[in-house]
Parts: sequence; structure tokens; C-alpha cells
Amino acid sequence: MAAPVLTVSELTGIIKYLFDSNEILRQVYVRGEISNFKYHLSGHIYFVLKDEKAQIRCVMFKNKSVLLPFMPENGMRVVAFGYVTVYEKNGEYQLYVDDMEPDGIGALYLAYEKLKAKLQKEGLFDANRKKAIPFLPKNIGIITSINGAAIKDLLTVIRRRFPNVNILIAPVSVQGKQAADEICEAIKDLNRIGKLDVIIVARGGGSIEELWTFNEEKVARAIYSSRIPIISAVGHETDYTIADFVADKRAPTPSAAGEMVVPEKNQLLADIDQRKKRIIAAMCAFLNTRKQGIEYIRRSVVFRKLRSEVDNNRIQLDVLTRRLLRETMNQITVKKSALKSLMGRLDVLSPLSVLDRGYSICQTIDDLRIVKRVEEVSSGEEVKVILSNGYLLCEVRSKGKKVVRENGRV
Repeated sequence: MAAPVLTVSELTGIIKYLFDSNEILRQVYVRGEISNFKYHLSGHIYFVLKDEKAQIRCVMFKNKSVLLPFMPENGMRVVAFGYVTVYEKNGEYQLYVDDMEPDGIGALYLAYEKLKAKLQKEGLFDANRKKAIPFLPKNIGIITSINGAAIKDLLTVIRRRFPNVNILIAPVSVQGKQAADEICEAIKDLNRIGKLDVIIVARGGGSIEELWTFNEEKVARAIYSSRIPIISAVGHETDYTIADFVADKRAPTPSAAGEMVVPEKNQLLADIDQRKKRIIAAMCAFLNTRKQGIEYIRRSVVFRKLRSEVDNNRIQLDVLTRRLLRETMNQITVKKSALKSLMGRLDVLSPLSVLDRGYSICQTIDDLRIVKRVEEVSSGEEVKVILSNGYLLCEVRSKGKKVVRENGRV
């Protein structure tokens, strides 16, 4: 009996039915390496899983891909779970992926996601609690291995960009059982020093196992408790650790942390020079504008009228000033004449004038009383007689009273 003649669609449908009815192909785990990875605008992802001998096309729709805890990339080894069927339009069979995890580290990713969810719920990742990184720190602390490439990259970049900063290195292990405790202790020690402006926790790239120290809860909490801002610079750009989420700033690489922590000195100097020129230009423009405004006012009719009034008032002020000076001098002359007259009168009444006319003044020796009457001294008592040009010490030999005659003469 002759075999029936089938259309392409009929044959493809039969093949699809065979795939769909196979229990193994309805739920299958496939291990392989990702290649030809494409992320479509729709959110679906397309890639090929391959090993040394074969390959299979794969598709993962958006509703599944958004749930992945990691971003697949070419060269990554994964274990994909899904079902195999035929895409009838192209006549190709392919794996429709429902879930996927990195090959060999599924347990680590599960622990990673679990801890990440826990710390996020506690608020350790909140942006509003993150401390600002200073624009130009004077003192920088670095926590890393002194034997790794990370410290060399950091020092090279920082010294090239801004050689004036001080750097304090806290050497630690960055992988192994003791690494987490050493990093936590280093963070506490640098905080106790208290003079640092920022801390960089750094490590070069590596596998998830090698980077796992920075996914430990104790390291995350030590970073969160730091009073000094911390930059996490762990692994390569595609590597994300719990430390990255807790830190105040994440740098994709140690070299990027060096560029992030300090500005470039030469660029700063150039910016300062440019700003200075802009300020000078702005001030010159401002002064020119004000100068033009003043010149406009000076030439205006209102200003000329005001200036005329000012000039007139200045002339009037000169006239009044001269008049005031003249009156002041007259008053001074009058007052000087009056003062001279008073001085003459005082001179007439002065005892010194009386002495110049031949009179004298008699005083007692003990208390310098002026002797006005003969009763005020005794015979034999010494007295002081003041003359116009000196004095005499005299002894009273005898006393007598004046005799007044009828005509008023003695």
C-alpha cells in the first residue's frame, strides 16, 4: 500500500503532536552554555543552549524572564527548565524555558536572594538613609587585599587624579572563611580612627564563590553600621553583591571607585580658571551696563536740571559760608574787646597791682593770716611782709594805732 502524501503543515503537525505527547519533553531540565543571547523589546529573551556536540534554540517569555534573579549573558552556563515543542511556522523544535538558574551555584543564588529580600525588608537598602560621598575627601580608607590587583588599580587612579589626598589601607583577606570577620573588623577600626572622610571596600573580579564574602550578612551589617560613607567596589561591572546594595555608593570596578572618590585635579583647576574668567566677564558686562545707565542719566534733561540746581546751591552755600565766616570774625573781635576790658578791670582789683604802687601785705608766720589790725599780732612776734618783688621777715618791736584828725588825715 502506498504511503500517503502529506502537506508540510500536516507533517509538521504530526511532529509537533509527537513532541507534545512525550512525557519527558513536557518537563525537562537542560544544562548548557548560553550563546546568541538577545533581549527583545517585548521583554522576551531568545538564546541558544549548546554543549560540545549539539545546540537547541530557546525562548523565555516576558512573564517568566522578569522573575529571573539574574541577567543571563553569553558564555554563562545554566540549567534551564521547560518543555520542548515545535514552532510550526519555521518547522523548528525549541525549548520553551519557564525557569533558569546558573549551573552549579543554584544554592548560592537562592541564599543570595533570600538574604537580599530579608535585608531589603529591614531597610538596609533604603536610599534615604545612604550617606553622601564627599566631593573632595582629604583622607580615604581602603579595605582590600594588599596582594590583589584592586589595590594597585585604586592607588594608580587616585594618585593620577588627585595626588594630594591621604590614603590609609586596611589589609584583609577578600575570600575564604576568615575574610568576612577581617572585613567587619577593618570597618570598625577605620570608624574608630574617626578622621577618614570615606571608605572603599574593594575586590577584583571572580566567580560567585570567590565573591561570596561580600554576600555575607555580617559584612552587610558592618557596612550599614559605619558612620563613615562606604563605596563598594567588588568584582566586575556585571557582578552585584549584597555589599553593593547596602553601601552608600556602588562602583562597578575598583578603578571606577578611584574615579568616583576624587575629582581630577587638573580638571578642577581648569574649571576654576574658567569660572574665574566667566565671573570677570560677567562683572565687566555688569559694570558696563551700569556705566551706560549712569551716562544715560547724566545726559538726561532731568539730570541736567538737577545738576543746575545743585550748582546754584553750591554757589549759595559759598556765599553763606563767607558771610558766616565774616560774622564769626566780627563776633570774635567784639568778644576779644570785651574780654580785654574785663581783664583791665580785674588787673585794677588785683592785689599785685596794689603792691606795685608801693603797698605791702603783712602775714603771720604760723598760719599765714593777713594782718589787718594791730591787735592781731603781739610785740616780739615775727611777721612776713610781702612786697611787689619779694618778702621781708620782721619782728614787731612796738604797736601803735593811727590817729585820725578832723580833716581825715593821719
